[in-house]
Formats: sequence, structure tokens, C-alpha cells
Amino acid sequence: MLADYIIIGGGSAGCVLANRLSEDQNVSVVLLEAGGKDWNPLIHIPAGYIKTMVNPKINWMFKTEPEEVSGRREIAIPRGKVLGGSSSINSMIYIRGQAQDYNQWAQKGNSGWSYSDVLPYFKKSENCTIKSLLDLDDERPLQLRGKGGPLEVSAVRNTYPVLDTLIKAASSLGYPANLDHNGDKQDGFGYYQLTQKRGLRYSTRKAYLAPIKNRKNLKVLTSAFVEFIRFEDGEDGLPRAVGLTYSKNGQQLDVFANREVILSAGAIQSPQILELSGIGQSGRLSQLGIECIVNIKGVGENLADHYISRISWKLKNKELSINRMSRGVNLAKEVLR
Repeated sequence: MLADYIIIGGGSAGCVLANRLSEDQNVSVVLLEAGGKDWNPLIHIPAGYIKTMVNPKINWMFKTEPEEVSGRREIAIPRGKVLGGSSSINSMIYIRGQAQDYNQWAQKGNSGWSYSDVLPYFKKSENCTIKSLLDLDDERPLQLRGKGGPLEVSAVRNTYPVLDTLIKAASSLGYPANLDHNGDKQDGFGYYQLTQKRGLRYSTRKAYLAPIKNRKNLKVLTSAFVEFIRFEDGEDGLPRAVGLTYSKNGQQLDVFANREVILSAGAIQSPQILELSGIGQSGRLSQLGIECIVNIKGVGENLADHYISRISWKLKNKELSINRMSRGVNLAKEVLR
């Protein structure tokens, strides 16, 4: 198989790339995803993410190695093994990150990564439908949010007295309420914003692939496990990616690129594929019997992630507890809803 662009990974980045590159009808694009299609109904029902986080059919089920700093525990690192990638199994929370972080990247020499540089792309990708923001008299929130983009961003569909009370309690202690943590500041208490539409998950597959499913210049391959990238010597003497080998239904197959091979397999599998292809630390690769094509010590190192921690309270007033909706007749109502 031959294409102009080959994209490895049909996740949060890969779906966007496939959409944007295939806008040019004069180029051909192949998108390879190791997982299958997002047919599992629990992917689309928001509460189903509790199950997607532990389902090996749609989750790679990665774990960290035991370390002293984590009490010798293995910490789960969920990664989507399905079209849409982790945007198909996550908790659907839409959060951009702090402007200071982007600015710090730019200050360290990464031009084009300041918050003012990336903000237009955040806005372009988003269709913000949060009524509480759109109805504000203040224009500032709308200057930071996007309308008409492919990715649906909505407010939570339900608010609860116990959570409203928590926000008020925080305010009484000097912590600000925050109506929009994707606005000009992130600190404060408030409700999440979600990548949902009409109460269903809105993954990057829905946002970027579904609208273009009939483009003849885009081929999407699922259950296509990339084994390694193929290289040839370029005119400058440096290796040049020219294609890859993948396995599907027990067969090894090749696809070659006229222009580019784009690696977007996520924070875990992108370095893994590089190492399997001979790009990485020469000592590590030689121990694994892999020929080192380019010795780069940073491949597979310096991963920074964050823990998620949950805090539970026992409420004196049981009528305030959301748990009451998960029992008996109330549970049946919630399932139907």
C-alpha cells in the first residue's frame, strides 16, 4: 500500500491529523489504529467510563513499575485501545491547562508554544455550548472560548445541592468560585466542563472522523498493530522514515509514504514504537536485540504524569448524597435516563 501521509495512532491527535490532512483532495492519507472500532455502548454512555477504565478490549491496561515513592504499588495508566484513543475511554473532562505552563515552554526555547500561540487552535477546535458563559455580559470569556469548531464542549447536565453547598463552603474559606476553569485562570471551585453532546460522549472519532467518513482520499485501518517504522538513508545521510510494517489478522503488511510518516501513538506507545524501530538509547536497544539506527538518550525517558486522588465524605444528611440515586427504584430511573 502507498499513501502520501501515514498516521500511526487513531487517538486524540491522530483523528485530528487525519481530518486536516485529508482536506487536500490531492493527497492520500492512511490512518492506522491498533484497537478496534468504538462499537461498545459503554464508550458512549458517560457513566460507562467506570467500566472502560478496566476493560482490556478497549484499554491497554498499562501500569507503572513498582517504586519506593509509590509504596511499591503499580499505578494504572489507562490508554485507549480503540478508534478515538483515550478520548473514547476517559472521563470526558475538558481542560486546557494553565497558561503559565505553555508560556514556560516558550520561555525555555520552544517557540510557538506560548499560550497566545496555542489559544487560536483551542478556539478553532471547540464548539462551546455552555449557556452560563454565552449569556454573560462580560466579553472576556468569549474571547477565550471557541464557537463552531468540531469538538463539542458542554456544561454538566445536572447540578446537585451537595456540590453547590461545597462550592459555597469553599468560598466561605476564601477559595474563589470559578465559573470557567478554561478561561483566564484555573484556580477555584466549580463544575467540570465536558466533551459531550446531548448527554453522550463526544470523542475525537465523533468530532473529526465521523463527518469525513466518505472522503475517498482517507483510509482508516483498525486492528492494525504497528510493529516498526521503516527507514532509508536520506540525501543528507540521515535516516528518513519511508513507511512501516503492521500486523492485522495474523498477517504482516507494509505501507509506504510518499511524504511523511507521522507518529501519534500517545505518550506511552510513541517512544515504544521509536525504540522498536531503532531510535533510542543504543545500550538499551542492543540488550533487546534491536539495531540502533539513531542513538537518542531521551527516548522513553522523562515522562511526567499526574495522579488522580479521590476524597470521600460521609454525609450526616443522607438525602444530600448522590449515592441514593444508585439504589433501588432510583437506580432503574438513572439507567433509563
